[in-house]
Amino acid sequence: MIRFEDGFSDIQSILARYRRGSPEYEALGKLSGSSRVYTYLSPEELEFEIGMRKSIIEASLALYRRRFAFRIFQESFCNEVYWNRRQDGGFVLRPGARPSEAVDDIFTNTRMYGTECATAIVIIYYKAVLDMYKPQLFDRAFTRIVLMNWRDMDPLIDPKTYRGLADYLPGDCRYVRNPEVDPLTPEWQGENVIDLGSGRYYGHGIGLGDLDFFISALNRNRREGAQVSAYLVDAATRPDFRVLYLYRKNAS
Repeated sequence: MIRFEDGFSDIQSILARYRRGSPEYEALGKLSGSSRVYTYLSPEELEFEIGMRKSIIEASLALYRRRFAFRIFQESFCNEVYWNRRQDGGFVLRPGARPSEAVDDIFTNTRMYGTECATAIVIIYYKAVLDMYKPQLFDRAFTRIVLMNWRDMDPLIDPKTYRGLADYLPGDCRYVRNPEVDPLTPEWQGENVIDLGSGRYYGHGIGLGDLDFFISALNRNRREGAQVSAYLVDAATRPDFRVLYLYRKNAS
């Protein structure tokens, strides 16, 4: 169920703006039909979240189509026109580089980049925010960017992992764990995946497919004699949609 603090109640008029069968329509349908109450400040905040979820999905598909290379941290690489590579394998925005151009470069000169799946999710989040904010506001909001993992993310995005949710939505980041991974290939211990809607997921380094596709890929990389299958964890990681919305609203 969706509730608005400003008193708005016509959910159907919002649903009508989206194509039936689209990830946006699926997300709205789950929110409005849920037994849990989701409270938004206004319809504009809800539409911002839906727009962000769509942008997360579009950024994921863009990386997939551009054949973004998978590399473990020790072998990561980046376009040094925009990024400095740290010894731990992360990428740091170069002083003087324009943040929006640096993020867009990953989607333009993709062959010049390679990293692992958690960093791919971080890149997806920054690209999604860029597409929602547009370059001028994005450059003001993110003067320092580190691409590696959740610890180094800007607090404005502030992704958090929520466990045992009532509803999982398109645009969520999920995790498929491989509990009996081959110790010789620890990079296969699990896969961060973006929920694309309609039962499909994107995971950097594995590809695009349904849940069984990812489980099968991970199960091929278990230790000898393993008995426990890879599985989808009952949790989702999400950026702070409200904080991102309020920043854009207050900046306009």
